[in-house]
Amino acid sequence: MRVVVDAMGSDRAPEPELAGALRAVRARADLEVILVGDRVSLGAPEHPAIRVVHASQVVTMTDHPAAVFRAKPDSSLRVAMQLLACGDADALVSAGNSGAVLAAAVFVLGRAPGVDRPAIVAALPAPDGRRVVLADAGANVDPRPAMLAQFGMLGAAYARACYGVARPRVGLLSNGAEPGKGTELTRAAHTLLGQATGAFEYVGYIEGHELFTVDVVTTDGFTGNVVVKTLEGVLADYASIGGALLAGVTRPVIIAHGRSDALALANAIAMASTAAPLAL
Repeated sequence: MRVVVDAMGSDRAPEPELAGALRAVRARADLEVILVGDRVSLGAPEHPAIRVVHASQVVTMTDHPAAVFRAKPDSSLRVAMQLLACGDADALVSAGNSGAVLAAAVFVLGRAPGVDRPAIVAALPAPDGRRVVLADAGANVDPRPAMLAQFGMLGAAYARACYGVARPRVGLLSNGAEPGKGTELTRAAHTLLGQATGAFEYVGYIEGHELFTVDVVTTDGFTGNVVVKTLEGVLADYASIGGALLAGVTRPVIIAHGRSDALALANAIAMASTAAPLAL
């Protein structure tokens, strides 16, 4: 299993990526980690299962995603994505600019068949020990209704593949349960989800206090990102989770938190190795 890591992505790169890669390969004998970034900053690998691929440019958190490919063709993110695309790696991890990761994945890997827009799928730890899947957790702040409905379907596929939920219960996050609540976006998505067929059960609108009563929560990326970061502030568990899957592209991409430490990056790499065999 080969996981390529954008080693210049996190807020304190490349130290967390280096330490996280070392923890990951020590924990799993069949794992190889490819660190992509400035060779001088990364230094010599500390383990035979770690190798370094040089990239001369870095995507920052302030870079505009749409401009990255023109301005930084040799960025660690793009080089890592190309290694994944050409089959030199089985999955990718980045703790960098999530908008740029989305743009790179769509541009280099392409969308999965039938997917209008990929979504960041986060697994929220429920009080009863389950994982509740939330999509979108930050990739699309202003989606169309069809995209919002599709996020629920992507989340349901994730819940089936990763957590064995045969028929996931999907709820649409809103400010009330009544049909007239919400916005034009949520009301249109509510209609589409109510008409959809597939291996999931749409339960309708849910409010914030009902997040953990369903298997999948669908929402726009702005709201989803606020939800996830609010829970991080309360639970401080992002290190144990590792990252979130970018569902809807042709190869597995894991987006980790910019503040990730070595433990979080090691867990993101482990998540990537688990996601590699899945088709979402």
